[in-house]
Amino acid sequence: QVQLVESGGGLVQAGGSLRLSCAVSAGIFSPISVMGWFRQAPGKERQFLASIGWTGGRTDYADSVKGRFTVSRDNAKNTVNLQMNSLKPEDTARYYCAAQTGYSRDYEHWGQGTQVTVSS
Repeated sequence: QVQLVESGGGLVQAGGSLRLSCAVSAGIFSPISVMGWFRQAPGKERQFLASIGWTGGRTDYADSVKGRFTVSRDNAKNTVNLQMNSLKPEDTARYYCAAQTGYSRDYEHWGQGTQVTVSS
């Protein structure tokens, strides 16, 4: 069983920064392979932002956030972070972390999300 809890969202002015965290809890029968960050704004589809391999640490980013967002992991603390810099009003959305487990290529486990609002 996998549980994901996001934190760190809030209200920030354009140009500012926020650091989101995702606390990961997984049973031994649900080994995490990849962690991802997504967002969804009202009326829009869910958007992939970044991912990181749980063991190897390989990262991948959407073009829209490359250079502004950085994903990292702390295996000792079982957390995955998303550092967001140079935030823009269009970054306003609910942000979710998600997990792939085992050999699955699907993000089958999701947190409840944390709201990020960027004011102009």
